[in-house]
Amino acid sequence: MTPLCTLLSTLNPLAARSAPLLQRLDRSMSSVTIPPPACMLRPLEVPLRYLFGPGPSNVPPRILAAGSRPIIGHLHPEMYEIMNDIKRGIQYVFQTENNMTLAMSGSGHAAMECAVFNMVEPGESVLIAINGIWGERVAEIAERIGANVHRLVKSPGGYFTNKEIEQAVEKHKPVLFFLTHGESSAGLCHPVDGIGDICRKHNCLFLVDTVASLGAAPIFMDKQNIDILYSGSQKALNAPPGTAPISFNDRACHKMFNRKTKPVSYLFDMAHLSNYWGCDGKPAREYHHTGPVSGFFTLRESLAILAEKGLEESWKKHKEVSAYLYRGLEDLGLKLFIPERDLRLPSVTTIAIPAGYNWRELLTYIMKHHHMEMTGGLGPSIGMVMRIGLMGYNCEKTNADMALHALADALKSCKKSKP
Repeated sequence: MTPLCTLLSTLNPLAARSAPLLQRLDRSMSSVTIPPPACMLRPLEVPLRYLFGPGPSNVPPRILAAGSRPIIGHLHPEMYEIMNDIKRGIQYVFQTENNMTLAMSGSGHAAMECAVFNMVEPGESVLIAINGIWGERVAEIAERIGANVHRLVKSPGGYFTNKEIEQAVEKHKPVLFFLTHGESSAGLCHPVDGIGDICRKHNCLFLVDTVASLGAAPIFMDKQNIDILYSGSQKALNAPPGTAPISFNDRACHKMFNRKTKPVSYLFDMAHLSNYWGCDGKPAREYHHTGPVSGFFTLRESLAILAEKGLEESWKKHKEVSAYLYRGLEDLGLKLFIPERDLRLPSVTTIAIPAGYNWRELLTYIMKHHHMEMTGGLGPSIGMVMRIGLMGYNCEKTNADMALHALADALKSCKKSKP
């Protein structure tokens, strides 16, 4: 075969002058040595499964359809309008009037890091309540940026009294206190009333994680004096993973925008994100990053569904379905991990691993024979619990019956290691 540069030089003498360039081009066009992978030449296949774990949950057709809408530019006026809708939807589900309300481009971890990065500077004292994996994560994030981290620790499923919290705040004088509202690794829904008052009394900001609880259990950001609140899209909100609501009140904004040092992350710097989301009062929004356009479509639709349904109705349904599940589990002879009913997380139910069984074998059997995801513990609760999540679209008694049937079958079919 005649090389590209030789062919062109015969057709046009001027091309001969650029022969070295053409030779390099010729070599570059024929230098592929790695063939296309066989897997990429096959069509995409995704199994249909019942996602009855701690999240993500199954997504309703209306939200899936929203994600398939045509892409528009992330800086188009129509996109700004959708982002404004998302902001108002988050204000509703958070029950806040905070202007500094938006959705992070990323999972709940993105909002978690955004909160810590913007609120805390190196050397500052922070107090982290740890009764599961999420407190552990926040403590590590704070340590990575050089904060002076103090831990208030309970075993998985334990909760903190307001007296214990106030004593720790008085002792360590933190600029920030963190608490997980819905600790999905243990199935605990932690009481929040009065903690914001304690933090204000001691000039401390109150940061709360509601990734697993938002839409499933009551939370009132303004009334409960929560300074920073965040969540994730993939649980009771029912959107696909990848966006994370977050809100800062005026106290938090004052701390955030009067720092001595810049946040360690450019992507999560609220000085830029506040403009990108139209929260800084400036007439023009400037480019910061390319947001997940389809993800914003689905988040907007999930917030719309929740607004149409009503928060109180959503809370009520999660409470009713979880109570129905509790009765069924007890009828199977299983023990609920959180003994106090009022402290159980409605979206994620934890079961103490039944004596004599290998929990991994039980979960593997359920996935294989029932195409159903349930999970074991996470972080400090590994080996202690199995978790069932019925949230949002999946929060139905018919799904609870399916989960109970699958569990009963697994208990009957899997061998016990001991009587």
